[in-house]
Formats: sequence, C-alpha cells, structure tokens
Amino acid sequence: MTNALLRKSYIRKADVQRNSFTAAGTLKLAAHFWVLMTVSRKNILECSLLAAFGVVMLTDLRPVVLSTVQRGLLSTGLWRPRLPARPPGQASPAAYPHPLALYTLDGRPTTLQRYQGKVVLVNLWASWCPPCLAEMPGLQALYQKVDTAKVAFVLISLDENPNRARTLLKRRGYILPVFFPAAPLPAPFNTATIPTTIILTPDGRVADRHEGMADYDTPEFKAALERLAGSDE
Repeated sequence: MTNALLRKSYIRKADVQRNSFTAAGTLKLAAHFWVLMTVSRKNILECSLLAAFGVVMLTDLRPVVLSTVQRGLLSTGLWRPRLPARPPGQASPAAYPHPLALYTLDGRPTTLQRYQGKVVLVNLWASWCPPCLAEMPGLQALYQKVDTAKVAFVLISLDENPNRARTLLKRRGYILPVFFPAAPLPAPFNTATIPTTIILTPDGRVADRHEGMADYDTPEFKAALERLAGSDE
C-alpha cells in the first residue's frame, strides 16, 4: 500500500474516532445538563415552598390560612363541645355573680350583669388566633338561630388593638355582639387558652366551660341552650 493510501486510511480512522468521541461527549454533556436542570427545578420548588411558608407564618396571612384549614377540620364533626346542663344545687341569690366590666365595639361601658335572666354564651377570642377564627362562622350561624330574648352571646376580644377586631368583623360581615374587657378578667373568664367558651345559666352559674375550638352550630347544642333558658320546661 502506498504512502498516500496509508495517509487516507489513517485520516478516515481518525475522523471516525473523533466523531465517536464528539457524540459520546455530547451525550455526557446533555446528561449532566439534564441533572443540573432537574436539581435546579427541585431547588426552585423547595425555595418557593419555603418562601410561601414564610409569607404565611410571618405575616397577617397566618391566621387566615391556618383558620381555613382548622375550619375544614371542624366540618368533620370531630370537634363537638359538651352539651351544657343546669348545674346541681339551688339557684344563686338575686345578686348576679358576674359584674364583669366591658366596653362595646363603639367604646360604651357596660357589664355582663345586664344579661341576668338569660343564658349567656361567653366566648374569649382574638383576631390573631386561628382556631378562634375557625369556630366563628359556627358561632355566627348559631347566634342567628337562637331566641336572643332568652340566649345572649358575649364575645370578648382580647386584641391589644381593638381596631383589629373591628376590622375583621366588618370585613367578614359578622354581626355577633363583641366586647372588650375593661379590666383584668376574673374567674371563670380568666384563661391561658383561647378560644375559651363559658356557658352561664340565667342566674349566672357556670353550666359548662370549654377550652379550644369547637363546632357549636349543631341542633343538639342549640337545644341544650334552650333547655337552660327554660324554653323546654
């Protein structure tokens, strides 16, 4: 074989090898790029989720989002309160045992004593409290069903800034009677847990006290309030 033919044969082999190396290299580069893109997309997703979680937990969206989730839990029927019942023993004397000083939403002074003779549902809540907001639609629905001549609702906001409570009530269209404490809350209203709900008989005795969220909008709970009020007697 002549030198010219040898050179042509060598060149063809070199071209084949170079093309093979180029194809293999391209595939490897493509594989590395795909891995990097996959990792990047995963990191972006993780970062996005963390950012969204931070926005929810560190801003005013926190009670809104968490209360929505907890409202869904209440709808399962697993968070039902005990049914209030008339306490044993004789009724209290004529003097109402709870001269609790309060302010109305528009700042007028009043007391819990004004509701003597009615069953009173006292609910301690705050606008920043997710479980408080979760149970509020149920309280609103129950309030619209009971006879308010016999059953009174007293929702006491523990917000340091009363305007936060006023804004929330207006935004959500609640018509519940909301008040603010005019002094430190005495027993049985002082609590380290909110929401807390206390049911008082017409003479002021405690029929029940429930700490934590609950679904009060049930026929059974409404009937129990009516029995306490004497409408079924």
